[in-house]
Amino acid sequence: MKRASTVFFVSALCVLCALPLAAQSSSGVLNPTEVKKVVPSTYFFRGQSATTQARNSAGFSDSGKLVLAGLVDTAGYSGDVQAKYKGFLITEVKLNVEGHSFPPGQYGFGVKDGKFMLMDVGGNELLNTASHTDAAMQRAVPLKITASGAGYRLYVGKEWVELKAE
Repeated sequence: MKRASTVFFVSALCVLCALPLAAQSSSGVLNPTEVKKVVPSTYFFRGQSATTQARNSAGFSDSGKLVLAGLVDTAGYSGDVQAKYKGFLITEVKLNVEGHSFPPGQYGFGVKDGKFMLMDVGGNELLNTASHTDAAMQRAVPLKITASGAGYRLYVGKEWVELKAE
């Protein structure tokens, strides 16, 4: 438990120290170099620390404040957690996910069977809503964020949900 707490605080400190570097972007999708500067190397969720996949991470900035998402390696987690937990979502802004508002903070997410699930770091489900499928997408990537109208789309494969900074 003490090790998990230490890893969590070290990861959080790394993110907080790197955030001013990325804050140079005023608004829009972050480029891969900007993402690499701010994505934590590990992420704490439900009592364990998982390695993040920097290559499968993305983010956007809204007036200098960040929203980051990425996939994690969940090999050390139990089967029930692995089934619904795929990645992290860190936001410095109040975030609207498919019409539901969430305060700044850190969350875990997963996409399964056409559903997007958002959980607090304790693994408690906060949102379970239908995701959208982009059938026109020819080559899906594990995770990406794209600009879309007044918001952004968080893609996990061909499944996506709409994100808007509030």
